[in-house]
Parts: sequence; C-alpha cells; structure tokens
Amino acid sequence: MTFLRSAIFFAWFALVSATMAILFLPVLAMPRKATVWMSRQWSALVFWGLRAFAGTGFEVRGPRPPDGVLVASKHMSMWDTLALYLMLDDPAVVLKRGLTLIPFYGWYVSKAGSIAIDRKGGAQSLRAMAAAAKKVIAQGRSILIFPEGTRKQPAAAPDYKPGVAGLYGQLGVACVPAALNSGVFWAGFIKRPGTIVLEFLEPIPPGLRSRDFMTLLEARIETASNALVAEARAHLNL
Repeated sequence: MTFLRSAIFFAWFALVSATMAILFLPVLAMPRKATVWMSRQWSALVFWGLRAFAGTGFEVRGPRPPDGVLVASKHMSMWDTLALYLMLDDPAVVLKRGLTLIPFYGWYVSKAGSIAIDRKGGAQSLRAMAAAAKKVIAQGRSILIFPEGTRKQPAAAPDYKPGVAGLYGQLGVACVPAALNSGVFWAGFIKRPGTIVLEFLEPIPPGLRSRDFMTLLEARIETASNALVAEARAHLNL
C-alpha cells in the first residue's frame, strides 16, 4: 500500500511540477516577487498531494523566525527545502551553483533570489556568498542555509561545513537552528504516512567566536533532530 500511494504521489508531483514550470514561464520576465509567489504555490500543491495521496502531513514546533536572520537547518530530503521556503517569508536559499543550471528549476530558483555558490571556489566563493548575503539581509530578508551542504540519512554522522560560520560572522545577525525528521518519511521514492516535524530551536545571538558558534549550532541541531527521528521511528515501529 505504501508503494502504491508513493507512486500516486510521484505522478502528482511530476504533473504539478511540469505543468507549473511551463505555464508560469512568463513570470521569469516579471519582478522577482512573481516567481516567489509561484514557487510558494508549487510547494503548497506538492504538500497537498503528499498528504492526500501518501498520508504524510507535517507539524511545525517552536516560534517561526523573524525576518532578517540566518536560518541553519538539518537537511534530510527534498521536503526540507519546500517546507522552509513556505515557513519563512521570502528567504534567500544558499545552494550549489550546479542546481541553477538545471532547465526550468534552475531558472526559477535564480529568479527567486537564491544565493548560488561554487563549492570548489575556495575563499573567493565564500567572499561572494557573504557579499550576496549582506545584500539580502539589507533588504530585510532571511538567509536559509543547510550547514552540511547536502542531504544526510536520519541519524547519520554529522558533517558541518565552515561556510555557515563565515556567514554568521560576516552578517552579525542571530542564527536560528532548525531540526527535523523528514528523512524518516520522505525516504527517496517511498513516502511513509505520518507527521513530519520541523522544529525551530532557540536562536544563537550574534557575536560568538566561530569555533564556539559551530559547536553550539551542531549540538543543538543534532540533539533535536536525533530526538525527532527517534520519535518518528517509534511511531512507525521502525
């Protein structure tokens, strides 16, 4: 049954994505906000199908972050990007440059105001990321970054990259950690029924040394995410 429901959701996801990508091409010639609106509608429709066909809903815990902060989240599945884009008010998502080269998808994320980075660019790439992030913060928008740089399996060993500390030090704003357990439910093709939890944690104030910041950030995200994963697995009897 789970496989069948996952297949129906996949068909819904493909239909919605392809239809909107083509029908809304004109928004790419409009002001950026038009693309942001389209992206949020796409995310909402994907989540509707996820609940209706796969039986997978979600819950948000903790106060939602204000505008103009750095949000650093655990990353387990594609669900995370969609959910955080909906929960935050027009964030700039830090993503690898290669994603912007994907037809349609790359066009929309670029127009929406994401921050693309070249992971092999070294210090120059980090400087460019910081400069772009400062402009976003000056606009009153938030920055969304996944500190590990890629998706990780639930409860896998953490691998936090220093880029988030560089942004934190350069921007001088609070950092809101976010924990989640999406990987238990959105497991590749398989979508398990249940409730994904996204939890916004206690903000980290600006001004900490990079090493202290990284230690605190990783501890908060990993502790909370592992607890949420254990909660989900117990519910599913995994």
